[in-house]
Amino acid sequence: MSLFRLDISILGTRSSTSALADLVEQEWRATAPDAPVVRRHLGEAPLPATAWAAAVATQFAPPDRHTPEQRDALVLAASLADEVIAADAMIFAAPLYNFGVSQHLKTWVDLVLTDPRMAPGGEKPLTGKPAVLLTARGGAYGPGTPRDGWDHAIGWMRRIFSDVWKLELAVMERELTLVGIDPAMDRFTELASRTRIAAEEQARAAGRNLALREGAFLS
Repeated sequence: MSLFRLDISILGTRSSTSALADLVEQEWRATAPDAPVVRRHLGEAPLPATAWAAAVATQFAPPDRHTPEQRDALVLAASLADEVIAADAMIFAAPLYNFGVSQHLKTWVDLVLTDPRMAPGGEKPLTGKPAVLLTARGGAYGPGTPRDGWDHAIGWMRRIFSDVWKLELAVMERELTLVGIDPAMDRFTELASRTRIAAEEQARAAGRNLALREGAFLS
């Protein structure tokens, strides 16, 4: 049993998604205390923004004409793909930024997709592997709210993780994380507290289910 964990937040110890991912990992580790965990934190160590273009450019030139930057990009893409392919289960902690996907996550996905094993229509080596996606939003985006439909990240992430890579994906969402930070949202304090507690309970349950689904996948 092995776990790959990807964190995206730029907020360090104040990250809501990382806190939820910690709960998932704790529950998973309760069933596999000695199992290896590979971590990549894109908020703390972003990938080079030019690497994807360099990797794509290699498709239009023979290997002996690749530049050093292009060769480095291919090596990086392969190493990123290796991390997820080697894992038996995955955790993705990815907040909503400016109504969309974090640039760090987009760069990571784009690079991984340049590896032939992970490209759309490729081998699909992640098929059936269990994964948990944790996302958080500063405000409220549910049906009936003024910003219903403004979350342009969750749909894209589901497409990549579920539809392209064929992971068995569970999604946990938390809202109103700016309550206590933005005074204009103080009136939502009680609702935010209930939302946080519910998200934490769901994260713990997701961690237990992740271990069970991983065991079923490996059997």
